[in-house]
Amino acid sequence: MKPNTATSSSLVRGRVWLVVFGVLLIVVIVASMAIGKYPIGPGELVRTLLGRLVPGATAAPTDVQLVVFGIRLPRIAAAVLIGAGLSAAGAGFQSLFRNPMASPDILGASAGAGFGAAMAIYLGLGFAAVSGSAFVFGLVAVGAAYLVSTRARRNPTLGLVLAGIMISSLFTSATSLVKLVADPDNVLPAITFWLMGSLSSVTGLKLAWAAGPVLVGLVVLFVLRWKLNLLTMGEDEARSMGLNTRAVRVLVVLAATLVTAACSAIAGLIGWVGLVIPHFARMLVGADNRLVMPTSMLMGASFLLLVDDLARGVTTSEIPIGILTAFVGAPFFLYLVIGRGNRM
Repeated sequence: MKPNTATSSSLVRGRVWLVVFGVLLIVVIVASMAIGKYPIGPGELVRTLLGRLVPGATAAPTDVQLVVFGIRLPRIAAAVLIGAGLSAAGAGFQSLFRNPMASPDILGASAGAGFGAAMAIYLGLGFAAVSGSAFVFGLVAVGAAYLVSTRARRNPTLGLVLAGIMISSLFTSATSLVKLVADPDNVLPAITFWLMGSLSSVTGLKLAWAAGPVLVGLVVLFVLRWKLNLLTMGEDEARSMGLNTRAVRVLVVLAATLVTAACSAIAGLIGWVGLVIPHFARMLVGADNRLVMPTSMLMGASFLLLVDDLARGVTTSEIPIGILTAFVGAPFFLYLVIGRGNRM
């Protein structure tokens, strides 16, 4: 039985917002193909797209096709995938822990990924090893937090959060140690830039490597979105309605961790997206996760894509995307705390 957490009017309003953000995402994707150091006019962009989609259509020049399909399209797809993934993971954790401050890195996945990448860069390994190390250590960090939390039998949810904070602190300290002993001329700047987050090095191959884990996690979170409604009612009430709360909790944590670790592995640490976007989604569609989850995915994809457009278009040297998400996300979250704190 599903809880009646949204009235028919709010469901209609939520679906309207889903359509709006779906259209917005399409518009932003098309606009992002034309924006960059090598600007592409509307007519040239249409010719480029039609040349690939319509047999016999007049193709655009080779250099334009290379820019659109070889450079920008993988980066756009990565921004959409990562934005949707981090927002969905944040929405899942906030509902699971019934904590508006929960974010995708609450269990240490981002800190573990940061340490794994820093170690691989310190050892002089290639991108594949850096991404793989970041992904593995992200999973290891959450696994360690879960093992520690099993000792807290009275309140496993609180134990998991506290264990995640502790493990995250340990991995953050370990990353700082790696930075301390790294070569300050070459290795340290590379570690620092990676930790700031960027989509500048994303290619089609790298995107394909991360797409599987992210899509699997997104599908699981989307399927479980109505069960998250039950969990928000409390452990005992959810069980009384026939929900296996332990199994749902484990699945949500695994899916959100898989998404966060994979996103961090190819783009570095990108903060605030998974914390702020779910709040904004709830402001528009209410607290029903059946609407919050897909709305967060669409909003997060559009938001990160717009921020990435700023990162690669505002200055001659690209700004790390993690810096811009903090500049945008922190003031907005401050507004939520000060202006709408009584509703959070």
